[in-house]
Amino acid sequence: MRRAPRPGLPRDANRPRRLRYRTATLTWKAAVFITVMCCGLAALLGTLVHVSVTNQTVGEVRDRALDRLTEATAAFEAGDRLPPGAEVDPPGLPAELRALAEAGDRGTMVGDGGPYPTMWAAGPASGGRALAVRIDYSQGARTIDGLDRAIVGSSALAIGVTLLVGTFAVSRVTRRLHATARVARRISAGDLDARVNDPRAADPRRPQDEVAAVAGALDTMASSLQGKLLSEQRFTADVAHELRTPLTGLHAAAELLPPSRPTELVRDRVAALRTLTEDLLEISRLDARSERLDVDAVRLSPVAERVVRASGTATEVRVVRDALVETDRRRLERVLGNLVANAHKHGRTPVTLTVDGPVVTVRDRGDGYPAYLVEHGPQRFRTEGGSKGHGLGLTIALGQSEVLGARLSFANAPDGGAVAELRLPPEGSTAVTGTDAADEGPGGVPRSAEGPGGSEGSGSAGDAAGPDPDPGNTGSGQGR
Repeated sequence: MRRAPRPGLPRDANRPRRLRYRTATLTWKAAVFITVMCCGLAALLGTLVHVSVTNQTVGEVRDRALDRLTEATAAFEAGDRLPPGAEVDPPGLPAELRALAEAGDRGTMVGDGGPYPTMWAAGPASGGRALAVRIDYSQGARTIDGLDRAIVGSSALAIGVTLLVGTFAVSRVTRRLHATARVARRISAGDLDARVNDPRAADPRRPQDEVAAVAGALDTMASSLQGKLLSEQRFTADVAHELRTPLTGLHAAAELLPPSRPTELVRDRVAALRTLTEDLLEISRLDARSERLDVDAVRLSPVAERVVRASGTATEVRVVRDALVETDRRRLERVLGNLVANAHKHGRTPVTLTVDGPVVTVRDRGDGYPAYLVEHGPQRFRTEGGSKGHGLGLTIALGQSEVLGARLSFANAPDGGAVAELRLPPEGSTAVTGTDAADEGPGGVPRSAEGPGGSEGSGSAGDAAGPDPDPGNTGSGQGR
C-alpha cells in the first residue's frame, strides 16, 4: 500500500525526506564509505602502475633513440651517409629540443606534431646546427593507452564487486540490527513476550559479535522485566482477591449498624474499599491480557446518555453525528463512565460528552491534565506537588480502550479544560443519519442528560462514575 503524501504538500515534497531517511541508514553509509575507499585505492594503484609502465616504456624508446643518435653523430663526423631517420635541422624537431642541441647538449623528447607520436633525440652538429633522429613511438603510446583503459576497466569491476560484497556483508549486520530494533519497539509497546533470539547469542560456542551481544542483552532485559511485571501483577491480583472476603464480611457488618452519621461514614469507606478492590482486580486482568470481548452493534448516542444517567451528574450530551459501531457495550460504558467521573471529580463544570461519528470526547472546564499525563498517559497512584494520590479510573479507561481496539488520548484545550478523546476503530462503524438520528433533535441541537441514574445504567458504568462521598477517595480517578 502506498503511503499518501502529507496534507497540504505536493507529492514531490516528500521525496527529499524519504531520500534523507534512506541515505541516513548504515547500509548507505557503508556503501558510500566502501565506494570512496575503493575509488581512492584504485586511483592510487592505477597512478602507480601508469607511471611505472610509462617510465619503463619511454625509457626503452629513449635508450634506442640515444643509441641511434650516437651512431648518426659518428657517421656525420666521419662524413659518411646518415642512417635512416637521422637528419640535420629537421623541420619537425621541437623547438625546446633544438635549442638544447644548439647549446651543445644532447636530449630526447616525445613529439606529436606529425601523423604519429615520435621520439626525438638531438645533439649538437657543426656550424651551430642540430643533428636529430626520430623513432616511431606509436606502439609505446598504444601500449600505455591500452594499459590505462585496462586499469580503468579493472578498477570499475573491482569497485563494483567490492561494493556488492561489502553491501551484502553490511546488510546482514543491519538486518540483525533492524530485527533487534523491531523487538525493542514491540517491548516498549507492551509485548513482553517478544525476543530477538539471535542464533549467535543462543549458542555460546559460536563467536559473539557486537550485534549478538546487544540482542542477548535485550532478550535478558525483556525476560527480567517480564518476570518482575508478572510478579507485580500476581501480587496485585492476590492482594485484591484476598481483600474481597474480609470486605464482604465488613460490608455485611456495616449494614447491621444502627442508622447514624458514623454508620454512613463507615458504609461509605467500605464501599470505597470495595470499589478499589474491584478496580485492582480489573487492572490485574487487563495486565494479564485475559479479557475477552462481547462484540455487538452499538449506537453511540444512547450509550452516552445511559452513561450520563448512571453517573448522576449534570453532564451535557452533544451528538454531532451518531454512529453504529461494532464494540463491547459494557466495556465502552466503563470507559465513558470513568472519563465522566474523572471530569467531575478533578475538573469543573460544565462537562460535555460529544459524539461525532466513531469519536467520543469528554471535556471539562477545569485546570486541565498534568503535563506528565498528557505526555506519558495515566500512572497509577502517582502523587505530585504534595497532592493526593492518583486513582485508577483513567488507567482502567485506557486499558479497556486498548481491549476494544480503540485509541484513548488526553489533551488540554487551548481555552482551558481537559479533553479526553476516545476514537473507536473505524472498521465496521457506520454513521447514522436521517431517521436513525431523529432523536438527536431538530438541527442537531445538543441534548442534556442530568439527574440521578435510571434503570438503564449498567452496573460497571455506575460503579465507575458514581459520586464519591469523600474527596479523598482515590479509587476511580486520575488526580490533576
